[in-house]
Amino acid sequence: MACVTPSLHRARVQATLITVLDHVWPACAERYAYRLVGTAAAVLHGVDLPTADIDILVKTPDAVDAFGAALAPCPCLSAPAWLPAARQYYGSYDVHGVTVEFSTVNIASDEDTRETFGRGPWERYVALPCGPYTVPTVALELRLITELLRDRADRYAPILRALSARGCDRGFMRRAMAAVGLPPEVRQRVLDELQGPPTG
Repeated sequence: MACVTPSLHRARVQATLITVLDHVWPACAERYAYRLVGTAAAVLHGVDLPTADIDILVKTPDAVDAFGAALAPCPCLSAPAWLPAARQYYGSYDVHGVTVEFSTVNIASDEDTRETFGRGPWERYVALPCGPYTVPTVALELRLITELLRDRADRYAPILRALSARGCDRGFMRRAMAAVGLPPEVRQRVLDELQGPPTG
């Protein structure tokens, strides 16, 4: 039975991540590379977005197994297993009422423009503070690409505003949007918004 998770605000995301890391550190988190991805990544960056779960990307199935074993005190929602349609090895757990998912994404790629496969999540990330830990969190630019591809304006608009206010790698965004095949008019509109307000 799936865990029913309310919309999570930043404090709840942080508290859940601290609980997860309390269980898995140092047995797993120092041994296996991982990245916080999905909407929770944007929330940890400080973007106010609705999110219902926490997604953690790892490189190999044994990492999913190890994180799952470390979370043995928490109810298992989906035992680690290969999902052929999604090309993922995936497991999920109920951490104090929040669904936490661990998965690989087995798509062969050398691109750095995607959030969950290729070089992107492993090279374009930020170590964000979270209680006594730092959480390697996928860059907001990659999260923005995901939401633009999904055409979810309620998700990409707040990320655009945040990146416009704090600055971003516009050269990367230009290259990435072209690489993933976003229409030229979308690419131009995004670049225009990422210029931010005029400075005087």
